[in-house]
Amino acid sequence: MLGSSMLIIRGIVGIAFGVLAVLWPGLTIAVLVGIFAVYACIDGAVNLVLGLRRVSWRGRSWPFLLEGVVGIGAGVLTFLWPAVTVLALIAFVAAWALVTGVFEIVAAIRLRRVVTGEWLLALSGVLSVLFGVLVFAFPAAGAVGIAWTLGIYAAATGILLVMLGVRLRSHAMVPA
Repeated sequence: MLGSSMLIIRGIVGIAFGVLAVLWPGLTIAVLVGIFAVYACIDGAVNLVLGLRRVSWRGRSWPFLLEGVVGIGAGVLTFLWPAVTVLALIAFVAAWALVTGVFEIVAAIRLRRVVTGEWLLALSGVLSVLFGVLVFAFPAAGAVGIAWTLGIYAAATGILLVMLGVRLRSHAMVPA
């Protein structure tokens, strides 16, 4: 019974987060950037401490030290310039879409002699390229799109978890 309640609670939280992410995408992106900044600083500090404590580890503490400095630096820079972090994320997503799209188009051209329906892969590639170009052209819309995608995913997952929790709860009430 407790497990089903926990699933329902997780689902409700997911639905609430999803709705908020769709309604306030700017705030969602800002919170995600803030969480990343905190994580990078904490991760960097932990690695720095590990590096300082592992001095006797055959002189191989420098990777921890370097990772610690880079992590703290990334966290501090994210706090100082959150818009740059968002822009970098958006540029990364756009570049990924462009590269993926081009490779899908190339694969479709190469597959046209082997399979039928390769035009679906080509169309997928064209859509990826268009998405990448649009995200590069309108980065603010890209940020909103990322927040909306995250929100829709969270809400859909939340709905499924609530349904599973209710199903488990009703199943547990049936006498054996």
